[in-house]
Amino acid sequence: MSLVYLILGGNRGNRPEIFSSAIKLLNSEIGPQKAISSLYESESWGFESELFLNQVIIIETPLSPFEVLLHTQQIESQLGRVRNREGYEPRTIDIDLLYYGSQVINSSGLTIPHPRIAKRKFVLVPLAEIAPNLKDPVTGMTVTGMLQKCNDTSKVWLFTEN
Repeated sequence: MSLVYLILGGNRGNRPEIFSSAIKLLNSEIGPQKAISSLYESESWGFESELFLNQVIIIETPLSPFEVLLHTQQIESQLGRVRNREGYEPRTIDIDLLYYGSQVINSSGLTIPHPRIAKRKFVLVPLAEIAPNLKDPVTGMTVTGMLQKCNDTSKVWLFTEN
């Protein structure tokens, strides 16, 4: 069994409802959750769009990293994600693998740790909430350390439903 760290993001549809469905599917298809962050809202990163909702979940899984990736992509499709390979775009749900234990993988289809963790506050803020002392296996930095050094100036705040 390994711990897998995933970030959920989305800015289309009923975001809290879609996230709830995604978490249920992740728990049933990948494994039981061990921790889950609060919901955060953030500005879009890399393109202009509506606000995003983000959340990090830690799951214990018997699956390989590539099996986890396959399941997350199937869950995204099931929840209405349509992929356009031309760059960043609005989406109902995006599920990215941040870490898989302390493994380092650099393949054409999967890179772990996720290569842009340290550059994205919308990832680091919820990750720091539930795993502040997690060490990145490539840099050796903790999540808290990466957040303190992050140059991303975009806003990230706790989500509150109106």
